Amino acid sequence: MKTIGVTCTAVLSALLGTAALAFAVQEHPGEKQDHSQQQNSHEQAKPKQQQAQQQQNQGKQRQQAQQQQQTHQQQKQNQNKQQQQQARQQQNQNRQQQKAQQQQNQSRQRQQAQQQQRPQRTQEQQRVEQRAWQDHRARSWQSDHRTWQQRGGYNGYRIPQDRYRGYFGPQHWFRIYGIPFMVYGGYTRFQYQGYWITLLDPWPEYWSNNWYDNDDVYITYGNDGYYMYNRNYPGVGIAISISM
Repeated sequence: MKTIGVTCTAVLSALLGTAALAFAVQEHPGEKQDHSQQQNSHEQAKPKQQQAQQQQNQGKQRQQAQQQQQTHQQQKQNQNKQQQQQARQQQNQNRQQQKAQQQQNQSRQRQQAQQQQRPQRTQEQQRVEQRAWQDHRARSWQSDHRTWQQRGGYNGYRIPQDRYRGYFGPQHWFRIYGIPFMVYGGYTRFQYQGYWITLLDPWPEYWSNNWYDNDDVYITYGNDGYYMYNRNYPGVGIAISISM
């Protein structure tokens, strides 16, 4: 009888354990389903995130490409502007050179015409002029000459602008040889384009002995007054006065 009781008890316990396990499985089926759905949702979200990241990267690449294109276009525009400016500057330089060349040619033609019209000097006239020029040669140019600033500024006759542009300035050079010459008030003077040019300074001692016959000179206004320059000795201006 004892054996039968023990057996019945074991069978009953096994049945109760099986029922409890079945009940537990039936009690939590939703948790398994929720966990499975979460895994599926997470796996489905991964491609969408990757696609969004790819779209962002593509957008950045397009922006960078647009910026590079804009930078290239801006550089090209700047190069075109620089080339246009250089072309305009070159054109202006060419015009200025052509104008200067034309003025030099005109001055040379006028000089040749004047030389043809000038009367030949006699030997006596040549000796007188040579003596007068030599008497007004400086012993020391640095100490013997004075600028118009040192003289207090120019207060004499002023050449009209249209006449000045046409016959005076560095581009209008001439030679003193053969034009009217005289000594007035102790100063040498000569006539050019209807004006008397009086040299107030002695001429530098290092100029050639016959510069007044062979050298090209020109008259310009600057530094408070008129000066005469010798093209063979640039930078050395002799103070002069202008009169009719």
